[in-house]
Amino acid sequence: MYEVTVEAEFSSGHYLRNYRGKCENPHGHNYKVRVTLAGAVLDEAGLLLDFKLLKQVMRPVIDRIDHQMLNDLEPFTELNPSAENIAKYFYDQTNQQLAGMTAGRVRVKDCTIWETDTTTATYYE
Repeated sequence: MYEVTVEAEFSSGHYLRNYRGKCENPHGHNYKVRVTLAGAVLDEAGLLLDFKLLKQVMRPVIDRIDHQMLNDLEPFTELNPSAENIAKYFYDQTNQQLAGMTAGRVRVKDCTIWETDTTTATYYE
């Protein structure tokens, strides 16, 4: 099994519903996201997926939420924009693009979101 990983950054605002404390109020974070792909078969060039291509796959997901209030965007109008749910959002969005692009040869192994330098949430299946 092979793995490749790319990290990127974005800034967004959010607030947590059904939460008591400072985070129930609107605030922002400088997030970092790490997406790790996995697969057993390399392509003709000997790559699982070109790092450049993975960055391109992640770009529309980041562009949609960068410098936005997450609570105003689907699926976070209903789903709480916690780090855990943001990690799953990246996982799902990236996996969906990869499935068509690689005919299932490459899948997202996991996705980690840093809300701060010392706090992370990871989603995987």
